[in-house]
Amino acid sequence: MSNPTIKALFFDIDGTLVSFQTHRIPQSTVDALERAKKNGVKVYISTGRPKMIITNLGQIEHLIDGYITTNGARCFVGDHTVCQRPISRADVNKVVAASDRDGYPVIVVGEKHLAIHNLTPIVEKIFVEGLGVDALDFKVRLEDLAGEDVLQLTPFCNEAQEAALMPTLDNCTSGRWHPAFTDITVGDADKGKGLHAMAEYLGLEIGETMAFGDGGNDISIIKEAGIGVAMGNAGDNVKAIADYVTSSVDEDGVKNALEHFCGKRNAPRQFYFKAEIFIIASGVNNNKKTSHKCDAFGLGCI
Repeated sequence: MSNPTIKALFFDIDGTLVSFQTHRIPQSTVDALERAKKNGVKVYISTGRPKMIITNLGQIEHLIDGYITTNGARCFVGDHTVCQRPISRADVNKVVAASDRDGYPVIVVGEKHLAIHNLTPIVEKIFVEGLGVDALDFKVRLEDLAGEDVLQLTPFCNEAQEAALMPTLDNCTSGRWHPAFTDITVGDADKGKGLHAMAEYLGLEIGETMAFGDGGNDISIIKEAGIGVAMGNAGDNVKAIADYVTSSVDEDGVKNALEHFCGKRNAPRQFYFKAEIFIIASGVNNNKKTSHKCDAFGLGCI
């Protein structure tokens, strides 16, 4: 079987492209993506954020070819919506009711607006101060989302509350990438499914994709991509299913991973690098792909 060439890179934002410390993209990452683009590789975003609060990618916005947003609930390229998967109103109402009962905030993400129900200071502390989100409108109410599909719910609940809530929902899944909250989407929406939808639309084989992430909501896309890369700052559950673990976002993780797979700056354009296949001695994840597509990549010199 011939070895695939990587044609598309998919990146999580927070903790992968953007540093939690500086709220900026390291220059090494910007430079690496510039070189990848020059070699004909496409760059896509894969994030839990809805488009209206993706405000921290100005350094690379000119390089981005498309988006997986709200953890796969909405994917688009330019003005074309590749897929959109809303949560049922019944499940939305159940999450809102749990928020009222237990007294925690929940962000309700519509197609064009988002509302924060039961607002408390923790939302501003985490999203504005911690994640650098500067586009939250605290005046939007749930009623203002009438007529819009609800794509994602973000309750600021703990893990025990999440475990109690999820079985009550008819068709939803959740992904936690921050200790303070979880992202809930419809059951057939996650980043991995978003990757498949994008690949089909773009005419790509899955083996021609490479995905980077650091949080629990990145597990599905890291599993599904041709090559799944966990950042050095990722949780152990993410690292365990990745094909490769790079250094942290603040230690040039993206650049180092791309150099690992496609060679150093002066390598020939069609240099191919054979990747190691790591075997976990105990507790092997049987869901992880091990036949490997990590054999060869034509990203060109970066």
